[in-house]
Amino acid sequence: MFRELFTPQLLRATIRMTTPIILAALGGLLTYKAGIFNIAMEGMILVGAFSAVVGGYFLGNCWLGVIVAILAVLLISAIYGFFVVKLKSNEFIIGIAINIFANGITVYLLRAIFGVKGAFSSPEIPGLPDVSFPLLDKIGILNTILNNHSIFIYLSWLFVLLIYILIYKTPLGIRIRAAGEHPKALETAGVSVSKIRYITIILNGILCGFAGAHLSLGYLTLFTEGMSDGRGWIAVATVIFGEGNPIMTFAIASLFGFTDGLAFLLQGLGIPDRFARIVPHFTVIFALFIVARRAVLKIARKKREVIRKET
Repeated sequence: MFRELFTPQLLRATIRMTTPIILAALGGLLTYKAGIFNIAMEGMILVGAFSAVVGGYFLGNCWLGVIVAILAVLLISAIYGFFVVKLKSNEFIIGIAINIFANGITVYLLRAIFGVKGAFSSPEIPGLPDVSFPLLDKIGILNTILNNHSIFIYLSWLFVLLIYILIYKTPLGIRIRAAGEHPKALETAGVSVSKIRYITIILNGILCGFAGAHLSLGYLTLFTEGMSDGRGWIAVATVIFGEGNPIMTFAIASLFGFTDGLAFLLQGLGIPDRFARIVPHFTVIFALFIVARRAVLKIARKKREVIRKET
């Protein structure tokens, strides 16, 4: 059983399942650093996945499908930013509203445009091409694990590095962190906090568009109702557990991707589907429990320090 599970195919599945999570999580990390906790990523990924299929199907090109996905998610992001940044609405309420709206509008449009319920698949949906590295062809295990993936897998690794540099090594990164940690000081320095937050929301929308396009065009070239399947929520948990650090966020996303890939392999070994699909979500709950426990211990430690100083 153990040997059947922990194979190069599991690592390959882990990489594939991690990609939409890390793409969305990196976007959520940017808004988190700017002082906005975006829980609308579930809906944004879903809209991106549907729009990529629509664009690819009608325009006949996968890259045009990706562009349509980005534009659609940017529209959702603009609505989110208008309410949260401009109108100062509660970010959690707006996030939940967008998630509900995204689920409803994709179900409606799936039936209105394609005339089907549940799922839409067609040979006319162009999938994203796999990227092949000739140097890996002769290395058996590495070829199986790392070669012939969707381009978004390799881009997600690059984005981890780029966003790390952006946040910690550039003036814009300093402003993003200041918008979240010291917004009044940033305003005093003559920089608009709202502008910085809008920038992070736009970047978040682009990355969630990539995540959605990867889901629907990266491998299966289809769309199913609720296709995001909790990945946006897992991305939110990844941001929390990674504490806003891109490298840590990537590591935690890989853990969640591993459990997601493991769930699919368990199904192949005859484990009931409903039980197998619990695995990644149970991992999220366990991770959040650890985060909450750590926060409680941190608060308790600070209280003890205060009491000790007073005595």
